[in-house]
Amino acid sequence: MSLAATVAGVDVEVGEVDDREAALRAAPQVAALPPLPRPHTSEGRQLRRWLTQLLVAEKLVAREAEALGVRVTETTPAEDDLLPDPTARLEIGSIAAAVLATPIARAVFAHITDGVEVDDDAVTDFHARNPRRFLRFAGTGGWRVASEPEPADVRPLIAALLLGAARRRHFRMWLGQRHAELVWLAPGYEHPGDPRQPDNTHKH
Repeated sequence: MSLAATVAGVDVEVGEVDDREAALRAAPQVAALPPLPRPHTSEGRQLRRWLTQLLVAEKLVAREAEALGVRVTETTPAEDDLLPDPTARLEIGSIAAAVLATPIARAVFAHITDGVEVDDDAVTDFHARNPRRFLRFAGTGGWRVASEPEPADVRPLIAALLLGAARRRHFRMWLGQRHAELVWLAPGYEHPGDPRQPDNTHKH
């Protein structure tokens, strides 16, 4: 038996990575995307490292859901609620964003970020630094005039924006901490960005 990783002592076999790669390469939507890297190349090995990170994160979240007693319910948020735009996906990182495609991960997200809050000072500061963020435009005949809404009107929008970002940051940090505590990665299956692995192309 060849191992790619362990999660809290539970094996993640290389065959699981093979199966995930094969499924990805066979997926119909892949035909509409740029070509995947060829197997056994540096880029191909990096793809397998990324898939290993995703597998590990999925298993880690499932384990934590069981430990926390978290279940998927009718109140579990939808993926678009947690990741409403490309900026949100960039904020949280590709692995966490991919994990949140699963309902159980979104249920865990809701559970562990339930106590995250944004104070009034943060909302006021954001508005002061971004006074034109919520400008309204109106006009006729080709002319459009901008008007700045009242602060009280935009405070709920700002609070929701900041709370979403804070919750994503909290989940990303929680997932990273649990990964550091519970995950072992075999040589060849390190994180794609690990500077110690030979296929990492991000150099300083």
